[in-house]
Amino acid sequence: MTELHRPDIARLPRRRLLIAAVLVAFAVATASLVQVRAGEATVVTRFGNPARVLLAPGLAWRLPAPFETAIPVDLRLRTTSSGLQDAGTRDGLRIIIQAYVAWQVEPDAASVQRFMRAVQNQPDEAARQIRTFVGSALETTASGFELSQLINTDASKVQIADFEARLGAQIEQSLLKSYGLKVVQVGIERLTLPSVTLAATVDRMRAERDTIATERTAIGKRQAAEIRSAAERDARIIQADATVKAAQIEAESRVQSAGIYGRAYAGAPQLYKLLRSLDTLGTLVNPGTRLILRTDAAPFRALVDGPPDMAK
Repeated sequence: MTELHRPDIARLPRRRLLIAAVLVAFAVATASLVQVRAGEATVVTRFGNPARVLLAPGLAWRLPAPFETAIPVDLRLRTTSSGLQDAGTRDGLRIIIQAYVAWQVEPDAASVQRFMRAVQNQPDEAARQIRTFVGSALETTASGFELSQLINTDASKVQIADFEARLGAQIEQSLLKSYGLKVVQVGIERLTLPSVTLAATVDRMRAERDTIATERTAIGKRQAAEIRSAAERDARIIQADATVKAAQIEAESRVQSAGIYGRAYAGAPQLYKLLRSLDTLGTLVNPGTRLILRTDAAPFRALVDGPPDMAK
């Protein structure tokens, strides 16, 4: 029996060695695999120096430690605020301004390695550097705008979008070249005025309103004068037309009156003289009139002689 089981006993060490070799190979393979997650890049360093950058999500091979080490780099979008900054405008006034920057590590191998070298893969340090850049850029950008272009009651004169575009243009190239960071968006988070600037702004707005009021008053007076002049001209024209028409009517009435008088005189001369005398007396004599005149003279003769005899 001992002789029969001796070959099986001899095969046992070889089987154990095979299992151990498989386990060692599995452990080596596991140590050589690196997983690249979505939203991340993986930097493979060889003896501490960056060797290559893995960007595609999934599994990749590397040499086991300590030959090569995998370091994940976050590529997700982040935001950083500059904090309140005191800046001066082109017209010499001060403003308190705060901006934000949306940024991420540019997803290419050169930018990822640049980010590793600049801030040792520390996003907080990158945010601190960004705040420094934005603070300097805010002062430079504000000097290119007047206060009325940033704060104004007329929305069409406000140029905040231009301010943000110019601010982004100042920092995006520097951050990309120095830190491998891509600026996704730049915006003004807060904009206010110090007390001195606020008082100056109110005075300027009051002066602008006074100027506008003066201009509109002058325009109103000019328009009123034009309307008044036109009305007076029209009134003179109407009055002249009325005078001409009145003169025409008066002339026509005199012609008609003369005709009537002529016909009356031709029909009854004595009666005509009497009526004309009475008309004259009615014009000259009133209740307060005292006259001493000859009674044998016209038109008082009618008072003495009485009505003429119509039969003659």
